[in-house]
Order: sequence, then structure tokens, then C-alpha cells
Amino acid sequence: MNSTEPTITLYGTERCHKTDYYKSFLIEKGLAFEFKDVELNQTFAKELRSLYENGRLNFPTLTIGGKRLRNPNDKDLNKWLTKLL
Repeated sequence: MNSTEPTITLYGTERCHKTDYYKSFLIEKGLAFEFKDVELNQTFAKELRSLYENGRLNFPTLTIGGKRLRNPNDKDLNKWLTKLL
């Protein structure tokens, strides 16, 4: 990934099957991303809570640059990856 591409961050937990799905999805596409486990790290949990007005741990959540995606389906995720990368 070059410096002009937006950063991809995945907020989730190791025990969450949907988080695992998104990890695999991004790896299969060859995309670099940062995984932030919101159960193991309170700073990551605070970051995730700050993304939502209700302050909840809504995971999995992906951020691609400034775009936030809460548990997106494949079609929406592919759309935003194509649009933003």
C-alpha cells in the first residue's frame, strides 16, 4: 500500500466470527490493514466508541480513510474499497 491510499482499520475481537471473516476478506484481496482488538485494548475500544454517537462497541467496524462501515456486506465493502483505494 502506498502513502496516497487510505488506511484500512478493522475494529473487532479475536473471538468474533464476523471479525475473522473481514480479516480473511482483506488478506485475500492483498490489502494492508490494521486490526484493533477492542476487548484486549481499552484505547482501541475508546476509539471505536468515539465513532458512534451512542458510544457503543459496534464491532466489527471497518474504517477506510474517513469512511466508517459497520458490519458491511460484501457488495458494500467492495464498493467502498473500489471507490476509496
